[in-house]
Formats: sequence, structure tokens, C-alpha cells
Amino acid sequence: MSEGLPDVKADTIEVREVDTLWTIPNLFTLLRLLCLPVFVWLLFGAENRQAAAWMLGALGATDWVDGYLARRLGQTSEFGKKFDPTVDRLLFVVALIAIMIDGSMPVWFGVAVLVREVVVGATVAIATVFFGMERFDVTWLGKTATFLLMFAVPGFLMGQSSIPGADGFTVVAWILGIPGLILSYYTAFQYVPMIRDSIASGRAKRVA
Repeated sequence: MSEGLPDVKADTIEVREVDTLWTIPNLFTLLRLLCLPVFVWLLFGAENRQAAAWMLGALGATDWVDGYLARRLGQTSEFGKKFDPTVDRLLFVVALIAIMIDGSMPVWFGVAVLVREVVVGATVAIATVFFGMERFDVTWLGKTATFLLMFAVPGFLMGQSSIPGADGFTVVAWILGIPGLILSYYTAFQYVPMIRDSIASGRAKRVA
């Protein structure tokens, strides 16, 4: 705990909804989004795969920060609950497409990951907008799949860089990527009954 700050336990912090968009967590999410064109420039403009991979890895590693800040500072908002996962998915999809165009990742692997992301993202969006689906939490296996893929993807990029021992990053990318891909499809099927139940719950509340 930093000196001068009150020793407050995380479970005693009051989490409240805020109306404003300009919260610290939302600004952090916006900052991550603004890093996306920097990543694209590093990959295609500067042609620096190593720097682009580090940038993407950093974006993946900080995925949890905005959610943590929202809870820690008591600044959760309905906008933030939608903005954060939307930015996460956008970063991931753009990175996948960019790395496939660059040729650093096997196309079949990138397409397999991309199809899952697009199908799940579109299904959740349609269920929320048109059927009033209530928001539900991502499962532990879903988070694990995302974690594995978030580091496998920049691993492929680093594996095609000019640094010594680059081939080792490709090996690690496969070690993380294959189970991550399998888990991602497994959890996608897990979400089917969860989406159905969340739609039913949302309808019941509107009727009541």
C-alpha cells in the first residue's frame, strides 16, 4: 500500500454506478483504443514486428486494468460495461487481421480465431439490442481462452521478427494458441444457454 493512502480492503469499497462518461476507467479504455493506430503503424509503417508485438502484448496485459480501476474507484457505469469489452474485441480483431496481412500468422489459425470472435460478438450484440438480453459475466474458461490467445497472437509476430531466438516465440505461440483456440470454441457453445437464459430474464423484468 502506498504511503499516505488509507488502508482500505478491496471488498469494503462501495461500487456505485456513475452517470458521466468521463471516468478514469473509461479514459484508460480510450487510451488503449488510441494505441491501436500506433500498433498498425509500427507493423506496416515502421515495419518493426518486434515493437508491434510488444505494443500488442502490453495492450493484452493491461486488459484487466480498466475493470480493476472501475471497482477500486467506485466508478462503474453502464457505458463502461459496454465500452470496455467492445474495445477489447476491436483491438483483438484488428490485430488478427493485421498480423494475417503481414504474414506472421498462419491464415487458418487467424481465420479460426476471427470467426469465433465475430460470431460471438455479433450474437451478443444482436441479443442485447433486439432481444433485451441482460449482461452476464464471462466464464473462467472464457477468460483463460482470451488470456492464452492474447499472448499467442503477439508471439507469432515476435517469432517472425529479426531478434535472436525468434523461433522460440513461435513455439510458445503454438503452445498457448492451440489450447486457447480449443477453449474459445468450447466456451462459445457454453454461452448459448447463458444467452438464452439472459434473454428470458430480461423479458421477464420488462413484463414485471
